[in-house]
Amino acid sequence: MTTEHSHKAADGFSDRSGATAAQSALATDPVCGMSVDPQKAKATREHAGKTYYFCCEGCAKKFADAPEKYLAKQSSIFAPTPLTPLTIVQPTHANSAGSDATHAAPAKAAEPIYVCPMDAEVRATRPGPCPKCGMALEPLAPSAATAKIEYTCPMHPEVVKSEPGACPICGMALEPRTVQAREESNPELAAMTRRFWWCVALTIPLLALAMAGGMWRAEISPALDEWMQLALASPVVLWGGWPFFQRGWASIRNRSLNMFTLIAMGTGTAYMYSLIATIAPGIFPAQFSDASGRLPIYFEAAAVITTLVLLGQVLELRARQRTGGAIRALLQLAPKTARLVLPDGQERDVPLEGVQRGDRLRVRPGEKIPVDGVVIDGASSVDESMVTGEPIPVEKTNGSRVTGGTVNSTGTLIMQAERVGSDTLLARIVQMVSDAQRSRAPIQRLADKVASYFVPAVIFAAAITFLFWTFLGPSPRLAHALLNAVAVLIIACPCALGLATPMAIMVGTGRGATAGVLIKNAEALETLENVDTLVFDKTGTLTEGKPRVMHIEAAEGSTPNEVLRFAASLEQGSEHPLAAAILAEAARQNVRPQSASNFHSFIGKGISGRVDNREVALGNLAFMEQRNIAASELRIRAEALRREGQTVVHLAIDGREAGIIAIADPIKESTLDAISQLRHEGLRLVMLTGDSRVTAQSVARTLGIEEVIAEVLPDHKAEVVKKLKSEGRRVAMAGDGINDAPALAAADVGIAMGAGTDVAIESAGITLVKGDLRGIVRARRLSRKTMRNIRENLFFAFAYNTIGIPIAAGILYPFFGLLLSPIIASAAMTFSSVSVITNALRLRRATI
Repeated sequence: MTTEHSHKAADGFSDRSGATAAQSALATDPVCGMSVDPQKAKATREHAGKTYYFCCEGCAKKFADAPEKYLAKQSSIFAPTPLTPLTIVQPTHANSAGSDATHAAPAKAAEPIYVCPMDAEVRATRPGPCPKCGMALEPLAPSAATAKIEYTCPMHPEVVKSEPGACPICGMALEPRTVQAREESNPELAAMTRRFWWCVALTIPLLALAMAGGMWRAEISPALDEWMQLALASPVVLWGGWPFFQRGWASIRNRSLNMFTLIAMGTGTAYMYSLIATIAPGIFPAQFSDASGRLPIYFEAAAVITTLVLLGQVLELRARQRTGGAIRALLQLAPKTARLVLPDGQERDVPLEGVQRGDRLRVRPGEKIPVDGVVIDGASSVDESMVTGEPIPVEKTNGSRVTGGTVNSTGTLIMQAERVGSDTLLARIVQMVSDAQRSRAPIQRLADKVASYFVPAVIFAAAITFLFWTFLGPSPRLAHALLNAVAVLIIACPCALGLATPMAIMVGTGRGATAGVLIKNAEALETLENVDTLVFDKTGTLTEGKPRVMHIEAAEGSTPNEVLRFAASLEQGSEHPLAAAILAEAARQNVRPQSASNFHSFIGKGISGRVDNREVALGNLAFMEQRNIAASELRIRAEALRREGQTVVHLAIDGREAGIIAIADPIKESTLDAISQLRHEGLRLVMLTGDSRVTAQSVARTLGIEEVIAEVLPDHKAEVVKKLKSEGRRVAMAGDGINDAPALAAADVGIAMGAGTDVAIESAGITLVKGDLRGIVRARRLSRKTMRNIRENLFFAFAYNTIGIPIAAGILYPFFGLLLSPIIASAAMTFSSVSVITNALRLRRATI
């Protein structure tokens, strides 16, 4: 729609029914809102003495079934209300730069976008009727804030709930399944923090009262002292520790014993014993009494344990929030608005969700690229480090592709949107990282197996401890037995064991995403560490995947410029990949092709036609010989170029060889350095390609790759990978094409180039965003550091429990007279969980 048309349509609105002065005779279909000519209406219905007109019989039937419903809707949507002119926005593919906005005024607040449900190309910045069909415009997309949030357990990703709570398996607080761009308040953290500070306020005087019991008893009776401790401890244990008792009971009900089972048993036992000892001391046997004949009470132990566990939960929840920092940083890369260039050259800021494929967008210096697309006007350098990990800005000109979330550095760009919403690279990266963070590594099976036996074993150890001290311990035997059994229950922490792997995976995959290495699942990350053989596809992996003219040589009587001009003129009618290379070279050298006539294509050989009233033929050597083109001195040079792996195209003009054009797929600038680093790491490198042996050997010699398997059909690539695996090799396969997908899936780890096909990326376990093979080196470093971190966490968790439980049981008492207080055991348990998470967070700063 032209600007003039837009203004006429807008100025003609007298009310929201869309009736203009020229259309005053039109009626409105009360069901769909379309403008209907009463003389041409498909159907009519009478209601309350009034005739209503409909665009089709279907709308008429709906109206007849519930007329009041549609009349109410009509009055609310189409009520006469003054309107400002309605600007209609339609996507355009015109190559127009618009006005220079380098020094544009600050962007206004983004306006919502409304779209016609019948014609998605009609969009406006405020509600109203569609000027084409008269239907009420609707909001383009629902707000992201209304998206449904699901919650899951970091240790058990199979647990998914629609609202926050505790995991029924391990009792841990559930967290949002998808990280939000803005860090949302955590209701679990807020509740635990509130309970913690109230408990601190009550526990400090309780602890002081218990420690100064001897001095107090000179002033007050022991009974009053006990009742004061009961009054202070009860809110701490019963209110502050209520979540632990809830989760402990749920673990028993679900037959899934966990750390909260042990905490509830430990604190509950200490509190209940002390409560009964205060209220009814006479029911206990003499063995419980101390030398003064009093029953020892452990209100302060129960309260301090509860407070320390609350502290641990607060610290753990805060640390767990930080594990989503990588995804949150990625989400924040996307700008909130985009500057839409209208057909008339005017510009308007719109919400990012209002951008559609085909829209023209202006990106000014310092602004973020809003969506994935292609530059159609302007030149600038773009910082792509946020998604590729490469710090050097990339030059962008007409035809260059740009990625949403990257930053425009210097010039102004006009781009055309190609991928929007969930289709953008940034959105796909976020989704892939989110999925990877919830996946389970094979090494976690060990932790899961140990954890399944751990809690019952701890309860058994606590029972043995109680019995041992009851029958063999010093006086008061039962008091010692109770204290040590509680210490055993409290010090054991299966949570540290369960968190060891998932926390490292969450942080490690997030760190990889910021370096341009996307991990599809934890298994790929773990397996990559042990890969000893790396198989490469050639085209698009080692090379750029885009044929390029490397040499142009002319025969006597011709010039390279003339050779290129005639070749490009003829190739305008061809769809062959080599044609694109020749035309691109002509554009680069500002050589203008001429029109060609009498064009003919000979599959597998070449093409011919008339250019500038001369007979021109372009093709391979066999094509020249078939047409009896006499050989020139260039044939020897052509053969030398072919031995170097280049494809040589011969040009003949009026039956005489005029020149040759050598075309090759150039090796990526980063490939040589990447191969050198991978060879230094001791990997066996194999090139696997369907290209000719001569070309493959040429590339291999340049890169120093000794093993080359060439002329392999796509369906046989997977067989080669399987053969290598059958030799006992751990194989990674790197490729980018559809034909590589079976081999990527067959390998122990598939590595896809980010610039490759979606099929290859879906088949791979690891994706390199930029398609730079140095990303494999970074991925291996990340794999080693993540797995080392997991092993450190598991070692600490195993060692902590292996040492802590015997000490809590009293193994040091016969030798040193030392017993571990339940309070110290609680502090140690809290430290173990937090230390595992803190160690995992170190991966955020890992150098890869």
